[in-house]
Amino acid sequence: MALNYAMLSPARAPIPLPNELTIRDLNGGVELSLSIPDAPPSGASSSLAGGLGGAKKMKDVGKLWLTDQRLIFVSDNGSKSGIESLSVPLLSLSSTKFEQPYFGSNYLSIEIKPSPEGRLTDGTKAEIRFKDKGLFEFVSALEKTRERAIYMKRQTAEEDELPTYTPAADAGSSSSAYASRIPDDAPPGYDD
Repeated sequence: MALNYAMLSPARAPIPLPNELTIRDLNGGVELSLSIPDAPPSGASSSLAGGLGGAKKMKDVGKLWLTDQRLIFVSDNGSKSGIESLSVPLLSLSSTKFEQPYFGSNYLSIEIKPSPEGRLTDGTKAEIRFKDKGLFEFVSALEKTRERAIYMKRQTAEEDELPTYTPAADAGSSSSAYASRIPDDAPPGYDD
């Protein structure tokens, strides 16, 4: 997850990663509010600051892409607001929540795990609102895609943990090793 690090084409669309497939794309009307904490609250300083660390808040309107690997926002205004692009791998979404406030429009609340050199910090949160579209269908697609990415990551981790097969050194020693493993109470003709 990186702020202003998605590679963009001249048409301001994200350049796909190898083997990346686009699931959904919204070509406008997406509002992103990003809150990046300066430092997490801690110890004595948190009691002086009322328990809250400082945070940098940014807001912009643009386009949104959901791929099988990441969630990408690209601003319509370039970098005037400080957000040119936001690229978040699906595995770095700590949590997602569909919010339905009494007053105001529905929005998607996301907590993001930062990566080194990504210009985000622990506790980074984003809110996504659609100006002229329904949000629920997109949230459903995001959740399904994220669950699949987590499942695939677990599958590859399990495959990496399996023990490797080591064959016997040669056939002569394996047959003698097999012969020595014949149980004492074997039925007649067992060793033939």
